[in-house]
Amino acid sequence: MKFTTQMDAARKGIITKEMEIVAKKEHMAVEDLKNLIAQGKIIIPANKNHTSLDPVGIGEGLKTKINVNLGISKDCCDIELELEKVRVAIDMKAEAIMDLSSYGKTEEFRKRIIESSPAMLGTVPIYDAVGFYDKELKDITAVEFLDVVEKHAKEGVDFVTIHAGINKETAGVFKRNKRLTNIVSRGGSLLYAWMELNNRENPFFEYYDQLLDICEKYDVTLSLGDACRPGSINDASDASQIQELMVLGELTLRAWKRNVQVMIEGPGHMPINEIPANVLLEKKLCHGAPFYVLGPIVTDIAPGYDHITSAIGGALAASHGVDFLCYVTPAEHLRLPTLEDMKEGIVATKIAAHAGDLGKNIKGAKDWDDEMSLARQQLDWEKMFDLAIDPEKAKRYRKESMPKDDDSCTMCGKMCSMRNMNKVMKGKNINLLREEG
Repeated sequence: MKFTTQMDAARKGIITKEMEIVAKKEHMAVEDLKNLIAQGKIIIPANKNHTSLDPVGIGEGLKTKINVNLGISKDCCDIELELEKVRVAIDMKAEAIMDLSSYGKTEEFRKRIIESSPAMLGTVPIYDAVGFYDKELKDITAVEFLDVVEKHAKEGVDFVTIHAGINKETAGVFKRNKRLTNIVSRGGSLLYAWMELNNRENPFFEYYDQLLDICEKYDVTLSLGDACRPGSINDASDASQIQELMVLGELTLRAWKRNVQVMIEGPGHMPINEIPANVLLEKKLCHGAPFYVLGPIVTDIAPGYDHITSAIGGALAASHGVDFLCYVTPAEHLRLPTLEDMKEGIVATKIAAHAGDLGKNIKGAKDWDDEMSLARQQLDWEKMFDLAIDPEKAKRYRKESMPKDDDSCTMCGKMCSMRNMNKVMKGKNINLLREEG
């Protein structure tokens, strides 16, 4: 039996090879996985033309996944450096790469990622449109925007961020409700500007059915972008954000009628106490579709440390049901991330994702922590390094400050609680002030 997308296959009762791989990774019965894909609660972004892909699932009951944003810009256009970042991100087990390139040889960079990357690849096609057509934003036509989406889909992109929810109605709500930071989404601001300059409806909203034609043809997952995500704590959970979320819920149902897989993008900057309610709202208004968030960044005062502010929000969000975290680096709001910035962002986001998995009792998540705790109790340093989320840093810290006694560290020395409890539990003297007998 033929099928067009993973969702179409699931609804026809077909178990695809991608479903089998994901079910094995997640320790989930493949029938349960198939049923959740059919309902839209799990997605497997897997473009038919991405032949190097190692598929992963995103959604209900699965481990929280992370995405790494990369790409060239006019000020930083070193393709080889960005490709090195891709390689390192994959080595660090990032499940997704988003190419946010906005200048230069974007097609070459994108194709090279697709050819070699087992991680799923996402793009924001509107970023590419200005450079591809060599036109000012105002002069690009609706058809041309859609043609760029199809170009990315044909090349093998697994998911595309499309800001279809900022239609004229949403824009009206935005105009009537003043914000501190206006529209901070890059793609959302470009579309809003295009609408204002041309006095037209958002082309991705107006021609949404044609967009779905493209996604269905190549099995591209729609990442419905949050043009009105809050860019400051002040703007969180406001009328513009909620209005757009309601539109995205309607667009989700339209996509599902065409068997197109969907995830919903979310905030953004948000005070910590509002995060649980926002997750609940997204799941309710968007019918259980997987939720993908940037952060959330829980305070606006920490430039240079936003990998920490976002990890705090990401852990809480994931524990309440967020399925996919977009990493944030220390360079957020300041510059294009360096390789080291990227590494710090990945580690912080992986910690947040795993903390969230513990909070929502994902099968097998606690096993990792239990193994680490046992290694600590046994003072098995090599095992601890093997289990560490960043083994290189753990080894370096240990090596830089070695204790006199191997069964301790330079923080506690012979007063190490693990060391002493092990001895006492075996009926031995702990010998704090003298050498061992």
